[in-house]
Amino acid sequence: MENQDNIIALKDENGNEVEFEVIATLNVNENDYAILLPLEEEEEEIAYIFRIDKDDHGEELLVPVEDDEEFELVQEAYESLMED
Repeated sequence: MENQDNIIALKDENGNEVEFEVIATLNVNENDYAILLPLEEEEEEIAYIFRIDKDDHGEELLVPVEDDEEFELVQEAYESLMED
């Protein structure tokens, strides 16, 4: 994971580098999350939710949120944040 201000580069399932803008970070139930938006233009803007974990060396890792309940909690928190 490379980080340049609020732009990060991640590798997709094919090993290709994809750049994302970090549009928000938030804490939900004592976990930190990042909301990412791909920089490549798409017809629809699709945001991705990642949990921010740490590896054995204390480095931050972005872990895709795959649990539906966890995803919905973070999505609701983000939508609430945007309403304020």
